[in-house]
Amino acid sequence: MDFNYSDEQTTLRETLQRFIDREYDFERRRELAQSTLGFSAEGWARFAEFGLLSLPYPEEFGGFGGNAVDVMLVMELIGRGLLLEPFLSTVVMCGGLIRDAGSAPVKRTLLPRIGTGEIKLALACYEATGRYDLSQVSCTAAPDSGGGWRLTGQKTVVLDAPSADYFLVSARGGLGVSGVGANGTAANAAGANAARDPRGISVFLVGREAQGVSLLAYPTQSGGRAADLRLDDVRLGPDALIGAAGEGLAIVERAVDSGAAALCAEAVGIIAALNEATLNYLKTRKQFGVPIGKFQALQHRMADMFIAAEQARSMAILAAVYADSEDAAERRRSVSAAKAYIGQAARLVGQQSVQLHGAMGVVDDVIVSHYFKRLTMIELTLGDTDFHLGRFSSALMG
Repeated sequence: MDFNYSDEQTTLRETLQRFIDREYDFERRRELAQSTLGFSAEGWARFAEFGLLSLPYPEEFGGFGGNAVDVMLVMELIGRGLLLEPFLSTVVMCGGLIRDAGSAPVKRTLLPRIGTGEIKLALACYEATGRYDLSQVSCTAAPDSGGGWRLTGQKTVVLDAPSADYFLVSARGGLGVSGVGANGTAANAAGANAARDPRGISVFLVGREAQGVSLLAYPTQSGGRAADLRLDDVRLGPDALIGAAGEGLAIVERAVDSGAAALCAEAVGIIAALNEATLNYLKTRKQFGVPIGKFQALQHRMADMFIAAEQARSMAILAAVYADSEDAAERRRSVSAAKAYIGQAARLVGQQSVQLHGAMGVVDDVIVSHYFKRLTMIELTLGDTDFHLGRFSSALMG
């Protein structure tokens, strides 16, 4: 297998790296994290100019036909630069879901608008009682007159929701799907397990301005934005349904797996940047008249960090290669293996970096603390290490 980057991929990396070096330094990033929007609108427009926002979409919909490996290259640099723009939510997960499951009219309408930066989307697939279980869906979709739908329920920790123009919402129900009553509530035949039934889940496109949609927005620990989404009898047209009614769980799982693979790449970028920052600190910080990097004990710790980084990169490549797989079991196994290992590697490197920086490792004015925060958030996003270890174990057991 050839692991060398193509000329196009190398050019893409160099273009984004120049943008980060010139326009997205650490101080600029801190300003954006404290702003109302939470990211740079100008930066988002530049992403569109670079072609990043249409990278993974087919050419017939204004895209460049990129794959998960191309996305991995972008996400690695997003990690290095600690970029705040909603690339993961809009382009990777929601855009990928529409690309894979949307009808031709929906693709023609939405994908070009994502590519030009005109609209942003957020995936609302988690609920308070479900933790990381995507089949835990209490939000309901009842058939409405004229073939439309009425959505009621709540979604929690919807990443990048405050800036989203549309939401992709998983809801229990669908025309002709068993387990949903006429009033849109989950049938009680299965008792308390009804909300965990993998059948009967559908995905709907919901506009931010739709009547009955409300948000409780808040900042995340790593500087991004999220919100809890409330749907109060939101009326949707027939074309709001994405994919087949009652078959939305597989659609959402694929989108989340793509997101998890992208997060692995982002973590690898941060781990590499942390290693570089730590090594530079060990070369310049002096104690007893010599750089502390000359102390053998610290050299051993640095070696462990670099080994973890190389292994993490290998696992991120594995996740990217299989993220586009049509074999759900194969994709699930590879992505979970990568997310679990990289979660462990991120904690090792993050903690060691903070320790080797001494008290400076937790100071807000030093980028190391922000890298560590972001790594911690990545470990908890789209399934933590324990969750993916369990899913990987289940995959091995068949």
